[in-house]
Amino acid sequence: MMVAVVIVGIVPYFAMDPDTPISSAFAKHGMQWAMYVVTSGAVLALCSTLMGSLLPQPRILMTMARDGLLPSFFSDVNKHTQVPVKGTIVAGICAAALAFFMDVSQLAGMVSVGTLLAFTIVAVSILILRYVPPEEVPLSSSRRESMGLNQEYDEEKGRDPLGDDICDTSQIKDLIATEAMKDPLLEKQHKGKMDEMKRRKIAAFSIGSVCLGVLVLTASASATWLPFLPLCIGCIVGGVLLIPGLVVLCCIDQDDGRHSFGHSGGFMCPFVPFLPVVCILINTYLLINLG
Repeated sequence: MMVAVVIVGIVPYFAMDPDTPISSAFAKHGMQWAMYVVTSGAVLALCSTLMGSLLPQPRILMTMARDGLLPSFFSDVNKHTQVPVKGTIVAGICAAALAFFMDVSQLAGMVSVGTLLAFTIVAVSILILRYVPPEEVPLSSSRRESMGLNQEYDEEKGRDPLGDDICDTSQIKDLIATEAMKDPLLEKQHKGKMDEMKRRKIAAFSIGSVCLGVLVLTASASATWLPFLPLCIGCIVGGVLLIPGLVVLCCIDQDDGRHSFGHSGGFMCPFVPFLPVVCILINTYLLINLG
């Protein structure tokens, strides 16, 4: 803000170059050295931003590959540098190809579309995790290794120094079964299972109805070239799909996530159905218009 105030004080806003306002303001007053300094700083800032955007991408690909969402090709790590070299090469080639074949304005539009798409996916994921979370959560390799070490430690702890078991296998199984019956996290799997499955089906259908309604409503509202009657019909159909789904999500209970994540699920915000749906609606509208 202060930089804008200073530049407007140097050169009137209507006389500025919209592409390079700061450097051109110094150039109009004969300060060529300042123009070169500002331009060099802008180029270096762009390079650092590009590096900061490219370096995390191979790590994201590596994590997704370890979770099974991508081929194992991206999960390989170099033994000497401990860097995902294959993912880095693939991400660099894709970025170079986009920069070579596409215009800067098109790339800027793609960046905006990617950001909006990421926010939309996050909003949909919030609804899914709140109402229909997965039954099983995949563990990372480090978490599996730590759990394996803890299991080995427990097995060694159950033995005496001479190597004999303190209790036999049947006693260990009885103890585990007794603890499992007392564990409230495992109790949920047996109590009210049919009601929980019914709630999950209704929630999944409602989330699908909300997403489809948002897509139909925003597409109809953006299609200004359509006649008035089809446009109104599309908006009405989108509203019919969107509003009942949102009402159902507000009425049914949220999943506490204890059977999936091992804890109570945190604070159940009463505005969870509204805020993600509004975010999905706005982002989808912008995506359709930018696309």
